[in-house]
Amino acid sequence: MRTVLVGVTGCVAIYKACEVVRGLQKAGVRVKVVMTEHATEFIKPAMFRALTREPVAVGLFDDAPGDPIHHISLAKEADLFLIAPCTANVMGKIAHGIADDLLTTTAMATSAPLLIAPAMNVNMYESTANQENMRALRERGVAFVDSGSGYLACGDMGKGRLADVDEIVSRALQMLGARRDLVGKRVLITTGPTVEPIDPVRFISNPSSGKTGFALAEAAQERGAEVQLVCGPVQLDNPAGVEVMRVKTALQMYDAVDARFDDTDIAIFAAAVSDFRPAKPADYKLKKGSADAQLQILELVENPDILASMGARKRPDQVVVGFAAETEDVEENARKKLVSKHADLIIGNLAGNGRAFGTEENEIVLVDADGIAHAGPTSKRDLADIILDAALKV
Repeated sequence: MRTVLVGVTGCVAIYKACEVVRGLQKAGVRVKVVMTEHATEFIKPAMFRALTREPVAVGLFDDAPGDPIHHISLAKEADLFLIAPCTANVMGKIAHGIADDLLTTTAMATSAPLLIAPAMNVNMYESTANQENMRALRERGVAFVDSGSGYLACGDMGKGRLADVDEIVSRALQMLGARRDLVGKRVLITTGPTVEPIDPVRFISNPSSGKTGFALAEAAQERGAEVQLVCGPVQLDNPAGVEVMRVKTALQMYDAVDARFDDTDIAIFAAAVSDFRPAKPADYKLKKGSADAQLQILELVENPDILASMGARKRPDQVVVGFAAETEDVEENARKKLVSKHADLIIGNLAGNGRAFGTEENEIVLVDADGIAHAGPTSKRDLADIILDAALKV
């Protein structure tokens, strides 16, 4: 039986850790709990002992029968170390290699994958120090179930709320049984928007956040692929172990893809590429009114269709996946795109009115030559694995 070591820190969201433990147990996982001293001020160890029927580890120098060096034995038992909730303090200590209690010494000693679900006040979450700590941990391969936004226990509104229990459990189970079915495969992914300059201060673009493409890159890398990610301007940290090329315009994205496409096994075009660009971008700020007629009537030219171009030249052993963000008739438009773009799989979704772009969850339609399947609504990280599964089957 696989073992998840659940680390619990001193946070109001600690009550959800009980639900996380139960969710993992229902999936057939053995759970052990290690708590910080501050966590015991919120919930007594007896609660987790009753849930897990396992000893609950708290003090670095507590007596542990049969475990003379407790943090080492705990570290070796874990197939996955999940810290939920994780405070800014504990995350900062792990980021800087500080091991001054049982939880942090175990985190340093374990060779198991580490998954962190942060929870804290919005100002703490957005602080420069916390963001730098999270970035450093990601670069070392630590996985996150990132905080959600909403009403916080302190009364503030914003990001910092512990992720939903189902999302934490789902991600833990994914990592616990991580598939390595993409070992030896090269995966190329595009994501985010492109920006087409009108003048030095204006541009044409769209609200794509790039989150779907980053989730795909993270999932493919965890499954063993060599991943290259070409992304437009987005506010996201590079996924661990992924080669990232950041571009701005559609032409730049086309060139980046063109140089890499022939050496890939699976190409996933999730970017929201601008269909048109200004024919003659100005090198100075255009003025309103009659001073600059160019600003009143923009002459546009069509950008290259990256998906169609690559689909037309793909080898029989390559898989090409495209996306269709639609405001209506998603299935029908996805079917048409499957043929017109020479794709093997099209992922369709409803966009606009708060859907798809910038959201944490999505609902998709998967269209290939064999038919249509629906998935979601669920997190974009879960959908990433669903899309990769489908790409391997076409």
